[in-house]
Order: sequence, then structure tokens, then C-alpha cells
Amino acid sequence: MLQVVQLHKAFGDRIAVEELSLQIENELFVFLGPNGAGKTTTIKMMTGLLHPDRGRVLIDGIDLATDPIGAKRLFGLVQESPVLYEKLSAREFVHFMARLYQVPDEDAARRAGQLFDIFEISDRADELIEEFSHGMKQKVALAGALVHEPRVLFLDEPTVGLDPKAARNLKDLLRGMVERGTTVFMSTHILEVAERMCDRAGIIHQGRLIALGTMDELRKNSATEKASLEEIFLQLTASEVGADVNRFLEEQ
Repeated sequence: MLQVVQLHKAFGDRIAVEELSLQIENELFVFLGPNGAGKTTTIKMMTGLLHPDRGRVLIDGIDLATDPIGAKRLFGLVQESPVLYEKLSAREFVHFMARLYQVPDEDAARRAGQLFDIFEISDRADELIEEFSHGMKQKVALAGALVHEPRVLFLDEPTVGLDPKAARNLKDLLRGMVERGTTVFMSTHILEVAERMCDRAGIIHQGRLIALGTMDELRKNSATEKASLEEIFLQLTASEVGADVNRFLEEQ
């Protein structure tokens, strides 16, 4: 379970995240918002990479501020631009991550092999990460975050750089993990993917959570009962969407 209680962060006079509260358990939760809305700042606070001005984050009841090691043992994280040790091979990196989480070597080898197969990098697992493309590095980061079977998984734009098959395998893997009790918190700009995958979605705008619920719940509060997640998102965050484009075209 992931609990966020009145999380708040400001940078000078700009409020990045304002009194955010959430409770997420055994579900795939998608966190949406325009650029600069506060998504990445929120994930950084939830994972201990950034200290909030106030508020609490609890991972399965463990307070991230008072017991950071205990809380961090329970989650995995893949950032939009993952930081990897590029002088290691993919296999060495994933085994290194497994040892950080005290996964027995035999289990680590088995899980790493399975994840390499899922992401189709088994034939390159012993090559140095520095030789990989962005998409390949993303696959290694995902394998490293999943090798210890986290209770909570944070993903910031996880499908960026992935080929279509790898992205589909990731979606299937995440759904399977949720069915087995994992909580997934995912930020993405790909709203079509978000709509297909999510159990619930939250929309943040200018640091404030402005919508929260299942697709059916979000549609009930939208202008159209059959609205897509993209339409709902644009209604809530860009009331004049298209106006600037039309103005530009008219002036040409």
C-alpha cells in the first residue's frame, strides 16, 4: 500500500505540489498532468529523492521519513531518464540491484533471466550498458527495479524508448503484478496507454490534484459520458485547447 498525506513542496514562490493526499493499494494507478504540473516532483518525494516541505509518505505503513531504509526495501523505481552504472554489463547491474535488496543469488539469477527474456535482451545481457541504446537502457532499468519483486513500483514514463513488443510485454507484466498484490504508481503522457491500463487515474494541474477516480467515475464528472481519458484530461487542464493552434494557422 502507498499512502501520501498532505504532501507539499514549494520552490521559492512557486508551489510545485500542494497538499497532495492519496491512498493506493493493489492497483495500477496512473498519475497524469501537463508538463510542469508536479508529477516528477511528487515521485521524487514519494521515493526519498526530494524532501517535502511537509507531509508524509508511507509504504506498507512504514514512514519514509523516519525509516527510509525500511521503506525503500519495499519499492522499486524507474525514472524517466534512468541512472545506470554503464561500465557494468546488464547482468552485473541487475545482480548488483538484487544484492542491494538482499535477494539470494540463486533467486536473483532466475529472476534476472526471466526479465531478460521478457524484455528480449538475453543475448546482450553480458555487454556493457554504455553500448546500449536508450530503449535498451530502459529495459535494463526495468529489470533492475523488478528483480526484488517490490511491493510498490514507481514508474516515470516507463514506455519511453521501448519498442512496441517490449511496451506490450511491460503492460502485461504490470497487470500480472497487480493481480498478485503489487501497487503500481505510473506517470505517463501517453493517455491511450494510461486509459487501457489503469484501475484509477489522478490528474494534477499546477501542483493540485484536480481529479481522481476510475474511468467510469471520471466520465461521470466530464462533459461527455463516453469521453476518453484524453478528452477528460484536456477538459480539465486546457479549456482553450486548440485556440493557439487555430490562431497561428489563421495568421499565416
